[in-house]
Amino acid sequence: MANPWTGEVALTIDGERRVLKLTLGALAELEDSLECGSLMELVQRFEEAEFSSRDVLALILAGLRGGGADVDRADLLQAEIEGGPMAAARAAGMLLARAFVLPEKA
Repeated sequence: MANPWTGEVALTIDGERRVLKLTLGALAELEDSLECGSLMELVQRFEEAEFSSRDVLALILAGLRGGGADVDRADLLQAEIEGGPMAAARAAGMLLARAFVLPEKA
């Protein structure tokens, strides 16, 4: 079960319920992969609903790695996400929110 107090988000990928989490290392990797000036730029894109599928994929991948999964981008590109792109985008947004605010606010 995902623990929102520790920033965890659950997502079912290829039929397996996975726990995603944005650790400091995962956040640094995310910044680098998206070439953001700051994470706040990424947060702003999600708040303004101007995020891309690349943003969602990068967040899910960073969350998986932060949650301890050994997965690469190529594997994730081929994966089946339960609920499709909308569920992936929702999980990505929740990951960002839980990384920066308490769960009752996320």
